Amino acid sequence: MSTGLRGRSWRVPSSGRQKLQHSRMLRGIANNATHLFTLSLARSQHCKPLLTLSSLWNKVKDGSFLQHSSYTTDIKSKVENKRTVENLYRLSVDIKKIRRLKGWVLFQDAAYVKETANTLQEMGADKTAIANILERCPEAILRTPAEINSQRELWQSVCQNEKQLVKLIERFPESFFTVEHHENQKSNVQLFQELGLKNNIISRFFTSAPDIFYRPVEKNKHIIETLQRMYLNLGGSNANMKIWLLKLLSQNPFILLNTSTAVQENLEFLQKKDFTDSEVLQLLSRLKGFIFNFSPNTMQKSMFFAKDVFKCSDQELKELMLKCPALLYNSVPILEERLKGLLKEGISVDQIKETPMVLELTTQIVQYRIKKLAALGYDIKNGNLENLNGTKRDFEATYCRIQAKRERPMFNPVAPLD
Repeated sequence: MSTGLRGRSWRVPSSGRQKLQHSRMLRGIANNATHLFTLSLARSQHCKPLLTLSSLWNKVKDGSFLQHSSYTTDIKSKVENKRTVENLYRLSVDIKKIRRLKGWVLFQDAAYVKETANTLQEMGADKTAIANILERCPEAILRTPAEINSQRELWQSVCQNEKQLVKLIERFPESFFTVEHHENQKSNVQLFQELGLKNNIISRFFTSAPDIFYRPVEKNKHIIETLQRMYLNLGGSNANMKIWLLKLLSQNPFILLNTSTAVQENLEFLQKKDFTDSEVLQLLSRLKGFIFNFSPNTMQKSMFFAKDVFKCSDQELKELMLKCPALLYNSVPILEERLKGLLKEGISVDQIKETPMVLELTTQIVQYRIKKLAALGYDIKNGNLENLNGTKRDFEATYCRIQAKRERPMFNPVAPLD
């Protein structure tokens, strides 16, 4: 056949061209891991398998993703698994929703609909909850009963009871049914418990920062040891180190996704800017470790911008940043937008320099709070910017205090005249 093709010119029918292109694409995936990674991201809007970016590359490297990728490339040549569809229908699952969002699941030969539903029911999930879980995460039916039971046992070890576990699965089914890294998850749970993190914190990590569990436990240990050495080198005490570390991890578990090189580079950058060890430690604590998420180059640009805006010396700039770390970790475009928003409201640069913490708030929040205070007759242009600062709860307390002061009578009619 190949000889005949060389001898004459011919045109492949449209369907044949599609199959030919399809075949070439699959060969490219098998031969080139980089192409595979790009393809998987491009298709992520159409069908989103239970893979985080951090775990996806690992699957590409070890070849295990090739099997998973067939879910998204061969479905046109197959038909839906009739038994899967029928079993989901009996559970009142919205089949149309699954077809629209993750239809590839319905084409898999092996599915465990009944088994998955029975396990969820055993944990206390009602029919509505089960249907919602399977609609949001239909990939769950591709997990074997053994895999799900192993996850169930692991998650139960950090949950108060199965009622809490079911609630977590309802809210974050993708996290629970990501089973590829079960052994890593298990080892990391043990590590966090040995460090002294409470189970309620660990269970929160499962849903808010699942990637930290997918990493080999040795990598998390290495970052933790780096943070401990850094704390002691900056003048922290052994007695307070554990409390400091646990607080840092509970506030920002993503710090574990950094490398020791990034941690060291950012520390050296701050020290070159004449921050003392105690000041660096102060910044780390106030920023909850997020400072390691930024590059020295980004921080340098932010410092140049702030110095130019406030017309200050290096020492004044350092003091401003200790008062308002947002000047250090926010990029120039963000700082510029927030500054313009404040100036538009009639607030002066001198006012902002006096109370730089206002730059920690988004423009939308600032505008909302100024408008709310203005309704009370409070003119922020001639007032104190401190009244805009703080959390939502802080601001509500400030607002109520100003409101009470405005509504207070000039004199107390029942008070004695003398």
